[in-house]
Amino acid sequence: MIQTMTVRNIIAVAAISLSAVSLSGCDYWPPALQTQIEQLRSELQSATVEKTQLQNQLASITKVKDDLQVQVDDLSRANRDKSSMINSLQNSLAAAQERLAKSGKVATPKAGAVKPSAKATQKAPVKKKAPAKATGAR
Repeated sequence: MIQTMTVRNIIAVAAISLSAVSLSGCDYWPPALQTQIEQLRSELQSATVEKTQLQNQLASITKVKDDLQVQVDDLSRANRDKSSMINSLQNSLAAAQERLAKSGKVATPKAGAVKPSAKATQKAPVKKKAPAKATGAR
């Protein structure tokens, strides 16, 4: 019985010692481990600096993208406005051409002497020739 009490006491003392050592921690770090820790710290610091730079670049690129998107929206709006203006001008031109054609047809029978071939024809614009390059022989 005394032996079992002694064994129990030894086990209890060992358990208390181990828990005390584990709670207090160990202050000894091998030099290789210290070197590795310092290397990891420096890598972490450089990675943090690189992350900050990339975030700044992303912010500036996002701002440029937003500015360009605003320009695209403005140009699209202007394009729609110009397209609608072109369509209305084409419609006005077609209506004016129809009125001109009707007035020409109505005026032709009244005039009597005007020949149908006497209609005004549009001349095609004359293309200018490009000036010939002088091949100067000196």
